[in-house]
Amino acid sequence: MARDVVLQHTERPFRAGFACLVGRPNVGKSTLTNSLVGQKVAITSSRPQTTRHAIRGIVHQPHGQLVLVDTPGLHRPRTLLGQRLNSVVRATWSEVDTIGFCVPADVVIGAGDRFIAGELAALARRTPVFGIVTKTDLVPPPRVAEQLAGLADLARSAGMGEFTELVPVSAVDGFQVGLLADLLLARMPESPPLYPGGELTDEPERTLVAELVREAALEGVRDELPHSLAVVVEEMSPRQGREGLLDVYVNLYVERDSQKAIVIGRGGRRLKEVGSRARAHIEALLGTPVYLDLHVKVAKDWQRDPKQLRRLGF
Repeated sequence: MARDVVLQHTERPFRAGFACLVGRPNVGKSTLTNSLVGQKVAITSSRPQTTRHAIRGIVHQPHGQLVLVDTPGLHRPRTLLGQRLNSVVRATWSEVDTIGFCVPADVVIGAGDRFIAGELAALARRTPVFGIVTKTDLVPPPRVAEQLAGLADLARSAGMGEFTELVPVSAVDGFQVGLLADLLLARMPESPPLYPGGELTDEPERTLVAELVREAALEGVRDELPHSLAVVVEEMSPRQGREGLLDVYVNLYVERDSQKAIVIGRGGRRLKEVGSRARAHIEALLGTPVYLDLHVKVAKDWQRDPKQLRRLGF
């Protein structure tokens, strides 16, 4: 009987909850989300402000389930779209069990980081906040140590106090990614699983397909285009008389004719490359052959137009 009591007290409770990764644009939040989940659920790009939705990725472990919410980078907005993306970030912060504040190892801590730390100060009183130094594979260990110390100083000076945990990671080589998952999960409440086993994201297929097309279109483009590019899946349906083939019709929206020319490329060559690259990822996601039909359209100044923002899903 005594042995049974000991076993009951040493059994680990199942934990499940939500953790949000926040930071300036382009600090590696989406890449880290994908690494933690073990599969691509959020698109990545070297261009800032790639993420436009709060994407949920689900980490399954024997004793728990961690739901990671990858948010757009918090920034000082210049458009109505920017204001709405910031609203997505702040709304997510208020709903999660833990927040991970991401700062890259290869960039000096600056005004954008101080701005976010100030925003987090009030939340830190009731929500555990982790300090996460990303991209540690890009710098030598002494620089990582400096950035960890700088991030800790930033938290104290912003009124956040001490971080719950301070963790350096690299999503590229996997350095301490597993440790971060364990530490985050330990802060989740005791709970039954929130999602079925094996499910890696709760995003609709149309959203994921649109994001994969946008990721392919962002590769190698000029600086101004990422902010002006929106993607909408107009139709996804099985082809009549062709079992297993899925027809996917997608519109890519830009703000000016000059941007349309960039996306299409000379003789349509670039758009064909975008389609080929996106189709491979979509077929891997859906597990079925895909016919992908892409069209580029101009929606003048859509980032500043409430009516067009609603039509494009923002």
